Amino acid sequence: MPTMTMVEAIRDAHAVAMERDDRVVVFGEDVGFFGGVFRCTQGLQERFGDHRCFDAPINESAIVGAAIGMAAYGLRPCVEIQFADYMYPAYDQIVSEAARLRHRSAGDFSAPIVVRMPTGGGIFGGQTHSQSPEALFTHVAGLTTVVPSNPYDAKGLLISAIEDDDPVVFLEPKRVYNGPFDGHHDRPIVPWTNHPLGEVPDGHYTVPLGKARIHRAGADLTVLTYGTLVHVAQAAADEQDLDAEIIDLRTLVPLDVDAIVESVSKTGRCVVLHEATRTSGFGAELSATVQERCFFHLEAPIVRVCGWDTPYPHALEWSYFPGPDRVGRAMQEVMQA
Repeated sequence: MPTMTMVEAIRDAHAVAMERDDRVVVFGEDVGFFGGVFRCTQGLQERFGDHRCFDAPINESAIVGAAIGMAAYGLRPCVEIQFADYMYPAYDQIVSEAARLRHRSAGDFSAPIVVRMPTGGGIFGGQTHSQSPEALFTHVAGLTTVVPSNPYDAKGLLISAIEDDDPVVFLEPKRVYNGPFDGHHDRPIVPWTNHPLGEVPDGHYTVPLGKARIHRAGADLTVLTYGTLVHVAQAAADEQDLDAEIIDLRTLVPLDVDAIVESVSKTGRCVVLHEATRTSGFGAELSATVQERCFFHLEAPIVRVCGWDTPYPHALEWSYFPGPDRVGRAMQEVMQA
């Protein structure tokens, strides 16, 4: 089985979907000839033509608005926003139009679009290239929100998203595009070629939306997380010598509540991790879900480890990023409670 980076897996998912269905089109800023700022669409224009993969003006609102119109008339657009930080001009189109179209039209129309965007920090992008805005989408009825953590899932989830008949926000943690970053920024980069989840099948396959994955089985505590912090959680558990069960949520909405309840009911302890700011972050929803569903199984208070309630700082990147030391302390806290 070939190995791929997440970039290559996303590119392959596009190609597979475009080969199978000529209604699938890809567009965005610099995604055509240039192949995207991270090269996730490289070669697609040459292979499928500039009517299937093409560049758009620097206008995120117009990109998503055009995609909604295309979708209403039968196409299946997959658009790229260069960074998640740039999606704010398009937020009204995503929330007020794409997410509501099926409901507002009583099922006469839908918006089978995918909005892809690189998310998160860890690359010294500063406050306008490092944000994690997933909670802004999970709050909106009508949107599916996906955050893959590895190449295998990225390809399968993206194909599922493109084939879905409703809008999907597909957030790609840019720090793990080329390797499973564990939070130790001062160590050599580990490539996906040395990781089992870098093995990606050729051709068509799907990973179901709304289904979590047990990244690491364990009995001491449950870690609920997604994206880059799946790998940080594993590093922290290994360094603390704890038998932690790490649940990679993969899809935030719909949320795999059954997987969460099963794990927390078994371990009795829970740590919630995400890179986004703490206040009103998706971790609050996860904590509430665990409290409501698993209260009588809990042996300790739920602990959240998140980004701070500040803009993402360039100079203090690693003080903001929830690294393995901070995650490890949280794990010890719930074990000692």
